Amino acid sequence: MFYKKIKELWQNPTKELEDLQKERIIKWRREPVIVRVEKPLRLDRARSLGYRAKKGFILVRVKLLRGGRQKPRIKKGRKSRRMTNKKVVTKSYQWIAEEKANKKYKNLEVLNSYYVGKDGKYYWFEIIMVDPLRPEVMNDKNINWISLERNRVLRGKTSAGQKSRGLRNKGKGAEKIRPSRRANLRRSH
Repeated sequence: MFYKKIKELWQNPTKELEDLQKERIIKWRREPVIVRVEKPLRLDRARSLGYRAKKGFILVRVKLLRGGRQKPRIKKGRKSRRMTNKKVVTKSYQWIAEEKANKKYKNLEVLNSYYVGKDGKYYWFEIIMVDPLRPEVMNDKNINWISLERNRVLRGKTSAGQKSRGLRNKGKGAEKIRPSRRANLRRSH
């Protein structure tokens, strides 16, 4: 019941909550890109994605620049792609945020992540990270599978990564996405 109430408040915030979120964002803007957090901002979301308040679980908030990814403009010469300045990146912002967190904390594995806020310039995501070699994690039968996986975020194994790779679709229309688009292309040529 408690988690359901948090979820409802996050979906339909009151005026007081909106003001509180604005204050948070003003404070977050001045902070570094990657900040370790003591408690999850969205407890319901964190718990549903596998977070547990025990040793071995770490929360990190990541700040990302918003906007289209731009290519540098070519100054000289005739180039066929000269006028294009939008760079089409197949990764979502969330997946990029997970990769940033993994780059800073190399000894941890990314379990999952969720959105916590945005303004005109930045997105913020909270990343749930797990230390796979801690005894508390290795002895827990619900999470000890993570000690067998290395660099799962770099291989697109997190939820955001799977979504960006198109792995939420099955059956008709999704014949060329498994095991990956690249593997399918290699097999067909």
